[in-house]
Amino acid sequence: MATTTSSFMFHKLPTSSPCRTRIGSSRSSKFIKAQSSDVRKEHVVIVGGGIAGLATALSLHRLGVRSLVLEQSESLRTGGTSLTLFKNGWSVLDSIGVADNLRTQYLEIQGMVVKSEEGRELRSFNFKQEDESQEVRAVERRVLLETLASQLPPNTIQYSSRLVKIEASSNGDTLLEFIDGSKLLAQIVIGCDGIRSPIAKWMGFSEPKFVGHCAFRGLASYSDGQSFEPRVNYIYGKGLRAGYVPVSPTKVYWFICFNSSSPGPKITDPMVLKKQAKELVENWPQELLNIMDSTPDDTIIRTPLVDRWLWPAISPPVSAGRVVLVGDAWHPMTPNLGQGACCALEDAVVLAKKLAQAINSDDTSVEEAFKSYGSERWPRVFPLTIRANLVGSALQWDNPVVCSVRNNIVIPKLVRLGPLLEHTNFTSESL
Repeated sequence: MATTTSSFMFHKLPTSSPCRTRIGSSRSSKFIKAQSSDVRKEHVVIVGGGIAGLATALSLHRLGVRSLVLEQSESLRTGGTSLTLFKNGWSVLDSIGVADNLRTQYLEIQGMVVKSEEGRELRSFNFKQEDESQEVRAVERRVLLETLASQLPPNTIQYSSRLVKIEASSNGDTLLEFIDGSKLLAQIVIGCDGIRSPIAKWMGFSEPKFVGHCAFRGLASYSDGQSFEPRVNYIYGKGLRAGYVPVSPTKVYWFICFNSSSPGPKITDPMVLKKQAKELVENWPQELLNIMDSTPDDTIIRTPLVDRWLWPAISPPVSAGRVVLVGDAWHPMTPNLGQGACCALEDAVVLAKKLAQAINSDDTSVEEAFKSYGSERWPRVFPLTIRANLVGSALQWDNPVVCSVRNNIVIPKLVRLGPLLEHTNFTSESL
């Protein structure tokens, strides 16, 4: 869920002493009296209809828990390009019952090849040879969202719901106010509202930090079919790198990552974006330029890369009472390991299991379930965020001597892919 925080209002009222709060899953559960008669009441509310939000809603649905998803856009946001999912992401999609539908539409990537900016091959890898269980596919973000949404009960997603105010009440409920003046009182709030999450800000999290790189992305289209081998292609230059990967029989995803001292101005004109992207790699392998020429202008985007490091004892906890964060809202990370979406999917299924258990039993409170979720997920997402940052920094070196060592010694002779993919060893059981 894209967010804007400039007009956002945050209110935290004094709360009562911590207590174990159990909330029934029945729609007829008695809610605490609303502050006014025109306030709508809901049990589980998910703020954000992106990958994290829809995956959380579907995971809860599979476990028998109804939720309401609030999305600020007027419809499902089908923009963007594609994202790469490794075996951990596919394990989650299997567990929530949508993986096979997606597998029929997207190519399985067999390996990767690394080249210099002159086109010289530095190294190639085969994913199955490194790990027989590995599964890598690039999927269109639009199709992934549509697939998740199609499995939810009718009216689960409420569109045009831009949040402008959050207020905590003394009984642990959360009052949400929207730009149209309507209000909603939620017993449980799950923040899946993206990198610039207002809910994360309300909970005391810092703004994500710009890491010194920006990226152009695009999705080339071939109506008569594309002929590229099913592998990831990386090209490394000096302070600049690019890549492309076939997504489906007719689509190829590409990116260009470049060093930048600032996030830069926001540019929305797709023709300007394509021109700027091509200028960066005008002397690079022609194959990359041809792919960019085959890209519809409206699929090209430019984004600054950001992340947030969840330092222990410094960063706020993932939950505050019955409010919790999932995915980019909690741990935005750079795309250098291809784990942003995968980790959001992992978060969704782990949280859903713990929350459903708390709702359906008297053994655990919702607050305790959220704390357990944070305790389980933090040791995974914190190191991954740092690792993704460091990998990106190393690949963005611009010193000619260092780049020569990287291209002639480190990549050809020292790099082993197996250890670099150990972070994909996450398995999710069926819900």
